[in-house]
This record gives sequence, structure tokens and C-alpha cells, in this order.
Amino acid sequence: MKTLKILLAIFLIAVFPYGCMVGPKYAKPEQPQTDSFRYSNQPADSTKSVTTIKWSTIFNDAVLIGLIEKGIQNNYDLKIAIARLQQVQANLGMAKADLFPAFQYSGQVNSAQTFMQPSSVFANMSWELDFWGKYRHQTKALQNELLASDEARKVVLSNIVSAIATSYFELRDFDNQLEITIHTLETRQKAYDIINERFISGYVAELDKVQIEQQVAIAEANIPLIKRQITALENSISILVGQVPQPIQRGKTNSELLILTEFPTSVPSALLENRPDVKRQEYIYKAAFERIGVAQALRYPSFNIGALAGFASITVGDLFNDGSYTQNVGAGVAGPIFNFGKNKRRVEVNRQIAEEAKFTFQKTYLTAISEVENSLQNVAMFKEEWTARNRQVVAAQKNYDLSNARYYNGYVSYLEVLDAQRSLFEAQLSLSQLTQKQLSSMVQLYKALGGGWSF
Repeated sequence: MKTLKILLAIFLIAVFPYGCMVGPKYAKPEQPQTDSFRYSNQPADSTKSVTTIKWSTIFNDAVLIGLIEKGIQNNYDLKIAIARLQQVQANLGMAKADLFPAFQYSGQVNSAQTFMQPSSVFANMSWELDFWGKYRHQTKALQNELLASDEARKVVLSNIVSAIATSYFELRDFDNQLEITIHTLETRQKAYDIINERFISGYVAELDKVQIEQQVAIAEANIPLIKRQITALENSISILVGQVPQPIQRGKTNSELLILTEFPTSVPSALLENRPDVKRQEYIYKAAFERIGVAQALRYPSFNIGALAGFASITVGDLFNDGSYTQNVGAGVAGPIFNFGKNKRRVEVNRQIAEEAKFTFQKTYLTAISEVENSLQNVAMFKEEWTARNRQVVAAQKNYDLSNARYYNGYVSYLEVLDAQRSLFEAQLSLSQLTQKQLSSMVQLYKALGGGWSF
């Protein structure tokens, strides 16, 4: 009964000082604020958020959606992020266990009565009281690290989805460039056959034949270059979706693909809640901040209690007799006296680590705003540029047709036809690339605004 009272008193002592945590209290750092994005074509609305739009609703290509879903299931970077998340969960469980007593058992049996240690069976308990909040600060730090790891998983997920989508658009762009190049080669080859016959018949100079022959070779050389780029992209997408490098199934062309052209643009401060990378950095800062309290608690004495109960006897046969039973409860205190400022410096180190994490958090927020501004500008400018390039293609096609007719009617040299054909080829390739960039810019805007990539 006496032992029970002692344990109850110690438990009350252990619970009572839970308000005696040392260390600073966390306050959210101030961030530079602005009311709206500079390049947004719509008024900022704090009630709207892009997080309500799921990624699967912004694409109209079942093949692309299937690739993204496969990447979410199989991507190894995402699996690594999940494994790290589970590691932090396990560490948090261990940290929480430090708040409670630890129980152990021990036993020893000796056949010789003259042996220095008697035979014994004991159960014991040890408990370091969290008087100054050392373990509670450590637990809170790990809780924030757990949240940071989950946000890191979301960052990886966001990168995977956007990388697969962007790579797919690039792949379809190279497919289109290959078609343009093959068509251009066929056109030049037909022109070469005609001019070569006319050269053999003596109707044109050898210069015309050499010029078109050169253009045929240029088109031929572009084909293996584009094929290499297609293979490299197929391999990259295969890695993103967690499969052995292999050909990638094709869906719609870039010109057939539709993607949402308008996303709700909230106020810049909403990025603090929408962007997983920004939220991750804040959790990292919180974790570092809590470790200041851990370091400060180490400057104060620690209080320990212990209890032991069991049997001990020189003779094994008498081990469990009533006279062999023994018990004990004790308490102890230990703390630093003088260590040349080591503990003080530890606090300062952790304080500066937290300060570094705070600056990283603030920088990440500014970077997020910059990425949104760049994405908004890209979306608007690519749209204007595509319109101009499309007019260029139409004009270049008409110029080529007219130049070709003028040449075969003997009004101009073949140099004019070559120049028109080269301009048309370059304009078609530029328009193809711009179509891909338009699609990719919308994905980047969705990502920059903190779009909801998860299911």
C-alpha cells in the first residue's frame, strides 16, 4: 500500500508540471503581401481556389489520363516519398513512447550457492519525467516533420503528374514534327525527280538540281534526329510510369487535345494553403522551432523515478518464497553544472537552424508567387504567339504555292521556291512547338496555383 501511494504521488508530480514547458512559442512569420497577381486577366477572388479542380478533369485524352494514373501507382520517386513518410511516422511513435514509463524484466539462475550473484527474477520500471517539455517539444517537432513529409509526397505527386503530361505533349509534338518532315521530304523528293529530269533534258541549270538535292538531304537528316528524340521521351515517360522503357501508346494529337483555359485565380496569400511545397517549408520551420525548446530543456535538471519488484535468493529452491520477495521505489535528479557554455551554444545553434528554415519558408512563398506570375504571362503570350504563327503558316503555304507556280512558268529561279519552301517548313515546326507549349503552360499554371493533383 505504501508503494502504491508513492507511485501515485510521483505520477501526480509527473502530470502536474506539463504546463512548465520551456522554449519560445511559435508565431507564423510575416510574408510579403500583394492583393493580386500582376498578369492575371481576372480579378483575384479569395473564395475561389484551383484546388477544387481535379487533374483528371482538365485533360480530354483517355491515353494521357491512363498514363498519369499508372504513374501515380508505380512511380518510384513517389514510393520513396511514401517510405520516408512511414519512417517519420515510426520515429514519431518512438518519441511519443518517451513520454511514458518503460518496463523491463530480468532473470538469473545460478546452481552454485557460492556464486557472487544470487538467483533472481525482477520486473522494473524507469521513467524520466518530462518536467521541462523536452519530450513534448521533440514529439511536436516530429509531428511537424510528419506533416512536412506528407506535403513532400504531394510535391512529388504534383511533379509526376505535370512531368507525365508535359512529356506526353512533347512526344506528340515530335510525332507531329516527324509527320511534317516526312511530308516535306516527299514534296522535295518529287520536286527533285522533276528537276533532275529537266536537268538531264537540258531545260534547267545544274545549280537548280544541286539546290533541291541539298534540301532533300536536309529533310532526310532531320528524320533520324526526331526519331532519337521520340525514343528518349518514350523512355523518360516509361520511367515516370514505373515500367521498363518501351513504346508509349498514343492518343489524341496536340491540336486535338483540349485543356482548361481558365483557372480561378485566388489572392496570392492563398498559395500558403494551396501549394504543398510552401506548406512543407512551414512545417519544417515549425519542427526546427520546437527543437529550440528541446535544446533549452537540456539546460535544466532531469528528474527520474524507478521501481523494482521481484524475488532474489541464494538457493534456487527458495527463489519464490515469501522471504525472497523484495521491492523498491526511488527517485533521482541529474543536471549540468558547468560545461563551458556547451548547452547555451546548443540552444543558439537550434535557434539559427530555425531562423534558416524561416527564411527558406519565406523564399519558397515568394518563388511560388513568381511561378504563378510567369505561368500567367506564358499562357497569355503563347496564345498571342500561336495566333501569329498560325497566320504565318497560312501565308507561307500560299507563298510557296505561288513561288512554285512562278518557277514552273519560267518567271523566277528555283532559289525563290527553295526560300519559300524553307520558310513554310520552319513555320510549320514552330507552330507545332507552340501548340505543345500552350498545353504545357496550362499544366504549369495549374501546378503553380497549387492544383489538386491527388484523387
